[in-house]
Amino acid sequence: MGYISIQINKAKGSADTGASDHIERKTTPKNADPTRTHLNRELVRFPDGVADRTGAISHRIRTAGIRRKITPDQVRAIRIVLSGTHEDMARLQDERRLDEWCDDNLQWLHRTFGRENTVSAVLHMDEHTPHIHATVVPIVTGERRKAKKKQTEGRRTYRKKANAVRLCADDLLTRERLVAYHDSYAAAMAKYGLQRGIRGSEARHTTTAQYYRDLKRQTGELEANVRQLQTERQQAEQQLDEVKKEIKSENLEAAKTEAKAALVAKVASILGGGKLKELEADNRTLQGEVAARDESIELLQQQMQRQQEEHQRQLMELQAKHRREMSDKEAEHQKGVSFLKSIIKKAKKWFPLFQELVYMESFCLKIGFNERQTATLISGKPLFYEGELYSEEHKRKFKTERAGFQVVKDPKDRSKLALAINGQLIGEWFKEQFDKLFSSIRRTVAPHRTDKGLGL
Repeated sequence: MGYISIQINKAKGSADTGASDHIERKTTPKNADPTRTHLNRELVRFPDGVADRTGAISHRIRTAGIRRKITPDQVRAIRIVLSGTHEDMARLQDERRLDEWCDDNLQWLHRTFGRENTVSAVLHMDEHTPHIHATVVPIVTGERRKAKKKQTEGRRTYRKKANAVRLCADDLLTRERLVAYHDSYAAAMAKYGLQRGIRGSEARHTTTAQYYRDLKRQTGELEANVRQLQTERQQAEQQLDEVKKEIKSENLEAAKTEAKAALVAKVASILGGGKLKELEADNRTLQGEVAARDESIELLQQQMQRQQEEHQRQLMELQAKHRREMSDKEAEHQKGVSFLKSIIKKAKKWFPLFQELVYMESFCLKIGFNERQTATLISGKPLFYEGELYSEEHKRKFKTERAGFQVVKDPKDRSKLALAINGQLIGEWFKEQFDKLFSSIRRTVAPHRTDKGLGL
């Protein structure tokens, strides 16, 4: 049985834009796979006129009916990360229960913090383990905890209305409530084989930031070890070069000694044998020292050879480990790509107009609709729009008053889709607008040409 993972943090400030940039992938973190970012999805629908998480936080605070002034240092939002172990989330993906898991997480957030207070919930699929970033605006009602404590202690205080709407994260993040959150979340996740950690355990959850710091530290240590091995290898090669130079120098000195001994022998043969014996004894002593030096050099060479082999073995092990890790990541990536391709293939088979909807989405964005308006059109709903639309054929924009737009089947080919404006195909509408513009230009230019005649 696996374990749940739930992290709750307060976000001070008016916008919490740093978290919004990360959650909405306005900036790409190092641990995210850009090829999988398109799999991320927002689970909460924003109110009309709200385009992102930051706007949703401000909209909830603005429309909650709060009468008391909000201070700059007040907590505007609570960030909650919901997940399980990597193995558990991979199992849910294999069992195709991830959508069900997301729905149950959303229901738990609504029950625990309120549907209107849950302003955003984003599923991240482009990191190592799937997880949900939820954002809760701490809107509460009732008397403040500090006021109740003063009344219990017998101190008089100004009483506010019991049902007043307030922005107060402290009321939601008491120790008792945090324990209750973990208990209720574990109960909601029990159907997936997930359970909460042991109550009272000395184990502490490692935050995402701490995990990445530890990972970076371990990587740094590994790189430092590799650099140390390379440095020691270079030092060993330098020592070996110096030993070779010393060997050459010792051999040269030995040759000189032998030459001197031969010269002395010749001189001694002329002058007498007493001095010769003394020189022979010195020569034997010197040769013994040279032999001992040669033996020490040979031992040093053997030691250097063993050290170099050990360093090479460690370096090869590190390289093999790195190749295995890269191979595992590549295999996991290919598995995800294959799964995505199979989903697309099935979507084309089950939904014959799937590819046409993809083309239509691109076309709507290109002519000037935003993502929310495009989503409305793709869903088959009508859209009323007033503004400018761009024609790729005529390379210009045309303005439209408030008109009705809808995606319909192409009258000429029922297997394809087309965009209609007030019941007219958009291509025909663009042509009419261009013809009107061309005609108005001709009417403007014509009088100037007729005025160029001679007056009588």
